[in-house]
Parts: sequence; C-alpha cells; structure tokens
Amino acid sequence: MMLETSIGQPFGGIIQVAYVVEDLQESMALYAEKYGIGPWFLSENHAIRDARYRGQPTDISMSIGFGFSGHMCFELIQQLDELPSVYRDVVKARGYGFHHLGMACRDYDADLKKYLDMGYELAFSASTPRGIRFGYMDTLNDFPGMLELIEVNDTQEKFLRLMREASLDWDGADPIRNVEVITRQLV
Repeated sequence: MMLETSIGQPFGGIIQVAYVVEDLQESMALYAEKYGIGPWFLSENHAIRDARYRGQPTDISMSIGFGFSGHMCFELIQQLDELPSVYRDVVKARGYGFHHLGMACRDYDADLKKYLDMGYELAFSASTPRGIRFGYMDTLNDFPGMLELIEVNDTQEKFLRLMREASLDWDGADPIRNVEVITRQLV
C-alpha cells in the first residue's frame, strides 16, 4: 500500500508543478482567473537557509506563490536578483515557464541518495525556516524540467493541507494572500 500525504498525493510521487515567471503578481492573478488555481499564498522575499547552487553557497532572492487545484500544488517563482541559479539556468535555456516537478519525500536522505546514484547532480539545495529540506536534481538531460525533492514531515504536511483546504470551494475572492496566514497556524 502506498502512503499518501495529507493532500492526497503519494509519498515518492509528484505533489507540485512549478513555473518560473517574470512577474509573480501578474502570474498569480492570471493563473487564478484563467485556470481556477488558488487562492495563492504569497511569500515575498522567500526565506531560505543554507542555500547552495551547484555546490557553492548562494544568497539568491526570490518570491514564491503557492496555490492548489484539486490535490496538486502549483508553485510560481520569481527570482528577484541576477545571481546564478537553477531558475536562471532554465530561463536562459528556454525562457520563462515550466521549471520542475516536486516529489514528496518521507526519507529525504534516502531519496537524495537514490537520485545521486542514478547520476543526477544536486543543482540546488536549501531549507526553509521551518526546517524543511529541499533539493533540485538536474534532470534536464532526460526531462524538460528539474525534479525537486521536498522533505515532507508533520509540519510540511500541515502547511500543504492548510493551503489545499483553502482552495476547496474557493469562490475566487481574495485570490492572493500572505503566506503568513498559513504559517501562523503551524505553531
């Protein structure tokens, strides 16, 4: 039996589709209006810790929006600076648009080892202020995007569940919300 996350997607399966966008506010509004994804939870100047890009420390600055449609989380990312990054890599190669799929990891270290053993490079890694680790595997030679490994512990489960629950029966009102609305409920 495959274990499921609190949002109904399986551990070891895809829980997120992510896009790099030029204008986050405009993109969240467009995705809400045209595709019914939302409400969006905006994290401006998204805080991350211990960020490493291709093995080197980095201080990239980005803003992120998270929204749900059904059981799938959508993430929109706008990099706010010109530092080298996994986001700039894809924009330089193909322009703005699809960037990665996010996989739910119950055992982040084991899943990271699995993909490293397959020959993929860990292109970017960091953790959130909540202590959630994530890493982007450079799968661009085999797939049109990267694969993000996302550590899903009890805190991350609650974070995802609260955002998904906000999307259930969402009527389009208040389409862009501050992510702090959710993070305050995590304590």
